[in-house]
Formats: sequence, structure tokens, C-alpha cells
Amino acid sequence: MRTASLIAAICLLSSALAAQEASPPPVVGTWDLTLTAPDGRALPSWLEVHMSGRGVLVGRFVGVVGSVRPISRLTYANDTLRFSLPPQWEAGDADLQFAATLAGDALGGTITDPSGTRYPFTAVRAPALHRATPVWGTARPLFNGRDLTGWHTVGGTNQWSAVSGVLTNAKGGANLVTDAVYTDFKLHVEVRYPSRGNSGVYLRGRHEVQVEDSVVTKADAEATGGIGAIYGFLIPNQSASNGPGKWETLDVTLVGRLVTVVLNGKRIISEAEIPGPTGGALDSKEGAPGPIMLQGDHGPVEYRNLMITPAR
Repeated sequence: MRTASLIAAICLLSSALAAQEASPPPVVGTWDLTLTAPDGRALPSWLEVHMSGRGVLVGRFVGVVGSVRPISRLTYANDTLRFSLPPQWEAGDADLQFAATLAGDALGGTITDPSGTRYPFTAVRAPALHRATPVWGTARPLFNGRDLTGWHTVGGTNQWSAVSGVLTNAKGGANLVTDAVYTDFKLHVEVRYPSRGNSGVYLRGRHEVQVEDSVVTKADAEATGGIGAIYGFLIPNQSASNGPGKWETLDVTLVGRLVTVVLNGKRIISEAEIPGPTGGALDSKEGAPGPIMLQGDHGPVEYRNLMITPAR
């Protein structure tokens, strides 16, 4: 009798261990999404899926705009992944609906936004981007102090111009993008914004280093992170801002996904991993080189002494 009980206990333990060691669903991981808008434009998005506890799927999602959002539960059945989220910055009051089918090692499906607009999309697994510390090249200016040579605008009416050696955005309008693209680099910028000002510096056009008045930050600190944050993902370890109306100095090093941010001489983020594209990114092609983009759609802002040191 005792032997039978022991065998039963061993069987139960073996079953429990087998359940714990079961392979995770194939959708687990991080995904770079490309949506197709009704007008044909390609739009970026990002999704992370992982297991919590005894096999519950949870995750995070970044839409075309806005900050990263937690997903409390996803379902995966019959090769189809589904979840819903409350609206954030999208128009409409309904939940955002996500449905995608796994085919091979790619996802394809539809996102329906809170207004009912459908966005077909495809998704590929995000690259790891593990890279050794590079050999750095020679520092070079991104702005010549005279005009917008080497830059172009996207997403609105151009309000950028050179004013007394300062790259100036007079009011909300287009974002400003370098013609050149970069892989790994060190970036130096000096920025000045007015009270309640809001801008950002996009690394490779995909990862926003937040530029924002602390008054705005306090209203939404977790989502934005304040000046020097990687918008919604990485929060500075201290406040080092000089405040509105004063020049702020940002020194950013990006190698693969690892970013270091120094604000006014203080290291506020140190070799932290950027999970994926932030809201407002130009695209979701994380494995490709990308430009530097200055956000100009929120309002006036000034930049000067922009220097980049690319990896050789």
C-alpha cells in the first residue's frame, strides 16, 4: 500500500514538472509590426508577449503613437493570437482589438482601432541587436548653423529654420529628419524649450529620447519619463533638468539596443536595453540603420551644437 502511494506521488510530481517545463506558445517574444493605413501608408507598431505564472500570456503594446501599454491577458488558440486594450490617444471610445495568425515564424492580422478603422499588418520577430562596443569614428556636425542642408521634414508643414546659428522650430509643424542614417553612434545635442514645451530626439528614427518641461512630466510621469527618458520605456534615475528657457545638454550613446543618456553631465540612464520602437517612430525596421529625427509637431523648440560620432 505504501509502495502504491509512493508511485502515485511520483507520478503526480512528474506531471507537475512536465507542465512547468512545457514549451511556451510560439508567439512568445517581441515583434516589430508594420501596419497598412487606409491611405496605403506603412505605420510602425510593436508587441511583446511573455508568460506569467502558470502559462497566462501577458504583454506590452506600442501603437503608432503614444506610450507603451500593458496587456493583462492575451489568448492563443488555433494559431491565432488575440487581445484588446482600452483606447489611449486613438479617436473613439471602443477597445482596440488585435487578432493575428501565426504562419511559420511571422504574424499577420488586423488591428481595429477604437473608431472602428481596420489596419492590416504583418509582424516579424524583433532582432536582438547584441553588438560589441564599436571603434568610434570622427565626430561630425549635423547642423551647419546656416540652413537645413542635410535635413528634410516629414509629417506636416515645415516650421524649422536656422536663426543666429540655432536650429529653431517656430511652432508645431513637421518633424525634422537627417538625410543620413546611422547604426551605432554617440550623439551630442543642446536643446531649449519653453514652459510646458514638448519635443524629442529619435534615435535611428525609432527610439525617442524625451524632451519635456517637468511640469508636463509630473502630469504623466510614468508614461513619458521626463527629459532624457526613452519615452515610456526607460525612466531616468534622477532629475537633472535645468528647466524651461535654459539650455539642456544631452549626450546619448547607442550600441545595438543599449543606450546611455547623460543629461547636463549626470548619467541618468546607463547601458539600458531599449525594448522596441516608441510611439511616433518613422518605422519598425529595428535591424536597419536609421536617421536622427527631431520632434517638431508639439510646438516651439530650439537645438544647437548637434554632433554625431558614428561607429566605424
